[in-house]
Amino acid sequence: MAATNISDKSPLVNDDSDANAISHYSSLSINPDIEAKKRLTPPTPPTTPPSLLPSGRLHTRLSLLCILFCELCERLTFYSISGNLVLFCTSELGFTSDSAATISLVFSGTAFFSPVFGGWFADSIAGKYNTIYGGLLVYIIGAALLPIISIHYEDINPNLSLSDSAKQGYFIFALVTIAIGTGGIKANVGPFGAQQLDNAGEKAVQIFFNWFYWFINVGTVLSFSFVVFVQQTYGFALGYTIPAVSIVISLVLLLVGKTLYILRPPEGSPMTTVTKVVVSGVSQCGHPNETDPEPDTVESCIDHVKERHGGMFPDQTVEDVKTLGGILPIFATIIFYWTVNFQTQTTFILQGERLKLKYGEFTLPVASLNLFSSISILLLIPVVDRLIYPVFEELGKPLKLLQRIGIGMVLVSIAAVIAAIVEMSRKNIMQEGGWEVQILAGESFNASTLSVFVQIPEYMLVGASEVFTSIAGLEFAYSQSPTYMQGIVMGMWLATIGLGNYVGSLYVTIVNSVTRELGVVWFPDEINDGYLEYYFFLIAGINLIDFGIFLLIAKRYNYVKQNDPDIDTMTDREGERTRELGTDQRIQ
Repeated sequence: MAATNISDKSPLVNDDSDANAISHYSSLSINPDIEAKKRLTPPTPPTTPPSLLPSGRLHTRLSLLCILFCELCERLTFYSISGNLVLFCTSELGFTSDSAATISLVFSGTAFFSPVFGGWFADSIAGKYNTIYGGLLVYIIGAALLPIISIHYEDINPNLSLSDSAKQGYFIFALVTIAIGTGGIKANVGPFGAQQLDNAGEKAVQIFFNWFYWFINVGTVLSFSFVVFVQQTYGFALGYTIPAVSIVISLVLLLVGKTLYILRPPEGSPMTTVTKVVVSGVSQCGHPNETDPEPDTVESCIDHVKERHGGMFPDQTVEDVKTLGGILPIFATIIFYWTVNFQTQTTFILQGERLKLKYGEFTLPVASLNLFSSISILLLIPVVDRLIYPVFEELGKPLKLLQRIGIGMVLVSIAAVIAAIVEMSRKNIMQEGGWEVQILAGESFNASTLSVFVQIPEYMLVGASEVFTSIAGLEFAYSQSPTYMQGIVMGMWLATIGLGNYVGSLYVTIVNSVTRELGVVWFPDEINDGYLEYYFFLIAGINLIDFGIFLLIAKRYNYVKQNDPDIDTMTDREGERTRELGTDQRIQ
């Protein structure tokens, strides 16, 4: 008998019946060992008060709206702080261009790497809601400190002032607290939203993540339009007050929805179990047994710790660890994608400062070009969701998650090549006498008369690449991991963004070190005297090589879950039979 289409009963999809909505408030009690022995367990009551359960679909919509707008405000704050960070460092704090780029990359890297610990903390100690709440409180401290150090106290009272070194110290402290706070939020807010859709079907989760990313980019648009304009025109004291207020609003929104959420207590971090399985498995290498006399791979070694092979771990626990082992190589290749992606907040900004920004009496905020990246995302998400993906499905060749990720990796490489071409054109025009002095946030730049709008294609291609790589990556991290590992895996996905930023800062250091020895610095303090185009070609080339490696890994990857509208199936990684399940419970 055909299974019921669960996705049709999502609270995010038109549905005239609320009968199934109550099932959203059931959660599965999950523990790594229990999960290993019994894949599906009976529903257990959520921590949401029973009196709220009958409200059904509307109740779920309201909880999701609180989460989505909470994330919108948090992203508005983050990108309002990071968007003009390079300009703030050079104009207000006295850092050089390469140092400012490094600070921006390290800050973004730490902010996206810290979710690894945020996911662990939520899973093992505090739970998702409490970790998000605590992260916002820490976040507020750093966000409130930035406008304080941006005030020119000497203009108010000649006896009051902050030295550059003092400002730099408070500035670094603020960035550290913001990065820590971000870690508590980013690893958990997406899964926390998806948690509100228990038993709603894979389609509902996919729709949620699409809208989740859409709300992120609404916040990004606001930050790269209104906020960066205020910062560049009226100063950073006012410009950094706006994101400080926004993060407070984010906290209020989270608290408003507290009685609406499905809350789960921490179930224990799976990392302890994972570590024990890996260590025990590796120790088996070189110790043959009846099943595999000569184990020669880590995977075959890990198989030895299964109970059925005389080991100490349940078979399913070992299979889940092997699933994680299949995900990590994919994540590793995506690191280099993010290295190129985050050039929009560093080298693209430095390039834009030296392109024509002044039109009549109006000076375009240099960071506002990031708007075109966000606009590209906002326009393309509905197109791929309603047109491109359905067309491939109708043709019988649906684009798999890894195929979507690969498309984005190619697009971002093209963006870097275009940035290199723009850089060569910009300098050629300057050499022919087409240049002028323009002032941004009190700092003077020798700029080409070439319009800054020539950067639009590179920004829009980066945005388009995110629609494929980033959204598919989020869904990949959520759908391909065992339920009790989702917080950690989502944190690891965000860690690829952080590591990509760290790699970017390492690129700057290595490139400057090597080229300085050769007597031709590619990335000097004044990029008019350097060869930034070579840097763009370099990172594009590295990313394309990485894409080739990604293809080899993706070709061998076996999807853990394969869902169609009528049945949920799971392909056993050992090549065993595919199991068809009933509809009221999902594979966890």
